Amino acid sequence: MDDLLARAVHNLFDRIDGPMAIRLVIQPIVATAFALRDGLRDARQNRTPYGWSLFMDPEHRGHRLRDGWRSIRTVFFAALAVDVVYQLVQLDWIYLGEALIIAQIVALLPYVFVRSLTNRIVRILPQ
Repeated sequence: MDDLLARAVHNLFDRIDGPMAIRLVIQPIVATAFALRDGLRDARQNRTPYGWSLFMDPEHRGHRLRDGWRSIRTVFFAALAVDVVYQLVQLDWIYLGEALIIAQIVALLPYVFVRSLTNRIVRILPQ
């Protein structure tokens, strides 16, 4: 078990400066573009910031998750596919758990953060 964890951590950190590292910049930028669009829409519709509503609004959580997933799923699956290609090239093996972690980091985290932040900023700016 210790070897598995050590390998996973080592493999995850090797992605930062290895080949195809540019994807770790491009994919969050694409996720940010989708998040800006959706955050502006949320602000116009006077919705609660996305990240906050996921945790604090159980009544609408399912709807908000489906809405967010519709927007970000293509970027998420692209991040997943690119990481699988990276693993095949660099590691000669596919570690699905590691690919899922990377896809979440480069696609889902920026999306949730930027969508929420955009909504908050737009709503506090004078109209």
